[in-house]
Amino acid sequence: MPTPSPHLLIGAITALGTLGNIPAYADQIEELLVVGTHDKRTIDVSEALLISPDTAQLLKKAPGANVNGNGPLTGIPQYRGMYGPRIATALDGKQLASAGPNWMDPPLSYAASSQLQSLEIYRGIVPVSVAQESIGGAIEVHSKRADYTHSSDFQLSGQVMGSAQSINGGAHLDGVLYGANQNHRVKIAAMTEAGDDAEFPGGEITPSEYERQRYDIAYGFRTGQHSIALDYTYTDTGETGTPALAMDIEYFEGDLLSLDYGFALDSDFSVEASIYGSQLDHGMTNYHLRQAPAPDRWRQNIADSDNIGFKLQSTLKDDNGSWELGVDGFSEAHNSDIDNPNNPMFFVVNFNEAERDILGVFLERQQDWAAWSGEFGARYNYVTMDAGKVNASSAMMMPPAQILRDNFNDADRKQTDNNIDLLAKAWYSTSDSTRWYAGIAQKYRSPSYQERYLWMPLQATGGLADGYTYTGNIELDPEVSRQLEFGLDFSNDVFTISPRFFYHRVDDYIQGTPSKVAPAVMLVRMMNASNGSNNPDPLQFNNVDAELYGFDMDWAWSMNEHWSLSGIVNYVRGERRDIDDNLYRIAPPNTSVRLSYLSSNWSAGVESVLYASQDDVSETNSEKETAGYGLVNLSTTWQATSSLNLAAGVDNVFDKEYEDHLGGYNRAENPDIAKGSRLPGYGTNVFVRAVWEF
Repeated sequence: MPTPSPHLLIGAITALGTLGNIPAYADQIEELLVVGTHDKRTIDVSEALLISPDTAQLLKKAPGANVNGNGPLTGIPQYRGMYGPRIATALDGKQLASAGPNWMDPPLSYAASSQLQSLEIYRGIVPVSVAQESIGGAIEVHSKRADYTHSSDFQLSGQVMGSAQSINGGAHLDGVLYGANQNHRVKIAAMTEAGDDAEFPGGEITPSEYERQRYDIAYGFRTGQHSIALDYTYTDTGETGTPALAMDIEYFEGDLLSLDYGFALDSDFSVEASIYGSQLDHGMTNYHLRQAPAPDRWRQNIADSDNIGFKLQSTLKDDNGSWELGVDGFSEAHNSDIDNPNNPMFFVVNFNEAERDILGVFLERQQDWAAWSGEFGARYNYVTMDAGKVNASSAMMMPPAQILRDNFNDADRKQTDNNIDLLAKAWYSTSDSTRWYAGIAQKYRSPSYQERYLWMPLQATGGLADGYTYTGNIELDPEVSRQLEFGLDFSNDVFTISPRFFYHRVDDYIQGTPSKVAPAVMLVRMMNASNGSNNPDPLQFNNVDAELYGFDMDWAWSMNEHWSLSGIVNYVRGERRDIDDNLYRIAPPNTSVRLSYLSSNWSAGVESVLYASQDDVSETNSEKETAGYGLVNLSTTWQATSSLNLAAGVDNVFDKEYEDHLGGYNRAENPDIAKGSRLPGYGTNVFVRAVWEF
C-alpha cells in the first residue's frame, strides 16, 4: 500500500467524531479510535466504547459501511449497498463459513469486540492479496495478543473489562492474561455476556435476549528469522433471539484453530504461511423463545459447518515498491436438517454435504513514481461446488415436493467456475496536503451454497429476511462487477476530508425473482391451503443485471487543542438494470456529526445521527418504505488512574421512536409489534464500562 503523507495521517487520526466514544487525551493522540490510510479505516476496538454485543455495529464508524440487523448477535455487514457473502470477512487473516443457513452466525459474530485489538475496513476496491472474493468489500479483525519483549524474563500483564446497559439489562465481563519474553508469548482469555429483551418507546422487542461465552488460548514462538503462532477459540452462544427471522438461536458451539508461520530473510523479503479450520454446530427453533405455533408446526433445524483453509504468501520489496505473490484455498461443507419434535415422521433434508471449494493464486504490485503511486493486482480463483441428495417427508405425500426432490437429485449438481479479478489504483500528490485517487477493477463472486442448492421453498437465504420463501438455481453464473471510483484525500494541521465517488456495474447479479418453477409455486399454495397461511408465491435465485453508485466521505476539524468536530456522510443507490426496480435492503442516505472535548485525563462528546427516508425500495421483495429520523448520543470517559478507565454514556437521549431500514421485519408474535411490520430501533440506553489493566 502506498505510504500516506504525514499530514494525511495526522488529520485522519484526529478524526474522532462519529468514529468513536473513547478515552482520548491531548498528549496521547496515538490512542484515538480511527486511523485513516488511503485504502482502509482501522478501528481500534480496544479503545472503542462499544457496549453492544454485536461487533458489526462498529462498522457504522467507517464511511460507506452499515449493518443489516436480524438479531442482537446477528448483524450482517453492508458496504456501499452490498452485504452478506459479497463482503469478505477474515478473523486474523482466516476465513470462516457460517453454520447457520440463514446467517444467524455471520462470520463477524465470531469476533467478540472485547477480544479484538482492531477492526479494519478496506475502503473501496480491495487488494487481490487480501481476500479471495471481495466483490463488495473486505473486513479484517485482529485479536489481542501479547507482544514479544527484549528480555528472557517473562512479563505478565492483563486486562479485566466489565460493562452494563439499561436497554436490556445487558452485562458483559471478560478477562485476558498475557505472558511474554523475547522468544515466547502466551494468551489466555475468557468472556461472558447476556441480556434480556430490548426495549423501545412502545414496549419490548421479543425475542431479543442473548447469551454467549468465549474462551481463547494462544501461543507464539520466535527465534532468529522464524516465528510460529498457534491459536484456539471455543465459542458457545446460548438462547438468542432473531426476531427478523423465522426461528431463534437455540445454540451455537464451535472450535476455531489456526497455525501460522513467518520467515523474514531481511527487511526486503518475507514469507507467511497459515493453515486454519473450524467446526461449528447450530440449533434453532420456532418455539423455545417466541410464542410457539400449533404443535404440528413446530420446527427445529440442526445445522453444521466444517471449514478448512490455507494461505501462502511472499513479499519482495525493492527501491520502487513491492511484489506480493501467493496461493490460498478454502473449503466449506454444510448440512442442515429440519424436524418436528412432536412428529417423528416429519423431516426435511435441507442441505446435505453442500460443498464449496476455492483455490486461488494472486500477484500484486505496489509502485511509486515521484508524485505518483499505484497498486496493480490480478487473481485467479478456481471454484467448485457440489451437494448430496436431499429428501423430505412432504416429498412422499405431495407431488410438487416429489418433483422438486427428484429434479434436484437427478441434476448434475457439480459446478465449476473460473474467475479472474483485475485491478489498478493510482494516487497523485499535488501538494503535501492533497492527494487525488482513482481506481478501476473487475471482481467476481460465485454463488453461495444457499443460492445454488436450496431445493425446496424455504427461507434459508443467508439472512435476507424479506419474508419470502426461495429456491436455488444450480445453473447460476458468477456475479461480475466492473468497478470505478475516484476521490481525494486532503489534510492539513486542522482539517481532514476524504470523499469517494463510486460506480459498480454488476452483470449476473444474484437476486430473488418471481419463480417460474411450477412445482415450487404449487407447493407453497398447497401449504397455504393446508395450514391456513397466506405466504406469497416463492422467489428463485436468478441472474439479473444491476448497478450500485454513490458517494461517501469522512471529515474532521480540529478547532483547538481541546475541541474537535467530525463526521461521516453516506449515499448509495442500488438499481436493477434489466427491469425498473431497486435492489433490496439498501441503506438510506445518512450522516453523523460529533463534537468532542479532550482533556488531560477525560473526554466527552455529543453525537448527532441522521438518516433520511428510504423510498427507493424493491418491489420484487415487497420492501416497505421507512421514514427519516435523528438521534442524539452522549458519552464521557475518565482515566481515573494509570490502570483504571471508566466510561459512561446515553444512546438515543430523547427516547426517539424510529425504524431502522436495515433492521428487518418482525416475524414473532408480540403484543407490542405487529407481525410483518418493521422492527423498531432501541430506545434510550444508559451504559457504563470499566477497564482495569495490570
